Amino acid sequence: MRVLALLDGTLADPDAPLLRVDDLGLMRGDGIFETVLVVNGKPRELDPHLDRLARSAEMLDLPEPDRASFERALTLVLDNWSGGTEMALKLVYTRGVEGGDGTPTGFALGLPIGAKVLTQREAGLSAITLDRGIEPGLAERAPWLLLGAKTLSYAVNMAALREAERRGAEEVVFTTSDGSVLEGPTSTLVTVNGRTLTTPPATLGILPGTTQAALFRAAEREGWTVVVEPIAVVDLHSAAGVFLVSSVRKITRVHTLDGKPLADSSAIHAELADLYESEY
Repeated sequence: MRVLALLDGTLADPDAPLLRVDDLGLMRGDGIFETVLVVNGKPRELDPHLDRLARSAEMLDLPEPDRASFERALTLVLDNWSGGTEMALKLVYTRGVEGGDGTPTGFALGLPIGAKVLTQREAGLSAITLDRGIEPGLAERAPWLLLGAKTLSYAVNMAALREAERRGAEEVVFTTSDGSVLEGPTSTLVTVNGRTLTTPPATLGILPGTTQAALFRAAEREGWTVVVEPIAVVDLHSAAGVFLVSSVRKITRVHTLDGKPLADSSAIHAELADLYESEY
């Protein structure tokens, strides 16, 4: 099942044409998006997602998204959803048609969670490390690269996932050219050592994670130490647990990295999953 709502407050047929062929989101990937997890009709971290949508728009010099219009559209999706208890809610915002009057294109789309993601939540996954061609400080020196914005330009991320599949893995951990960890193509990386959770800093040019932030809040409340600092790739193999987290995948453990088994983090995964769910 899918539900599509437009920013003017109307529903649309998700199987009917919507975008013009000259929409810049289609032609050039010139747009932004957010994916919100909805559980039992309730969006998780909605305000942080809408805040991040606005930050991404600012980075791309897009008109500021009309928050009220997006909230109206997503409410329409929620009110008309009759699928499972979980849904991926996508908020999409493009620069509009090429040569047009500058009016952006925007919509909210409700989708079911894929079976592959649901399986990986429970069983974990294998990943490989791939160089993203980014070095420390690049985000500040070259803001036009839009590092840290959630844009529609995901061709590189999808190519990386295909490369992982060719190598017999399921996911990717992007790295800097000097061997520091960045993020996954669609996720934030978190490591566990003892009672400490660590994630790389956004200053490296990665997307600040809404799910990671929720997990860290819950962990701090229960006495964990949370740290935002660079992580070396070599340290992933000695960590007590390595996890990829995102709105849709929630907390997913990495059990194999670059063909080498990591420490069994099943018990840690269960604890972190409970911590995350305690936020809701």
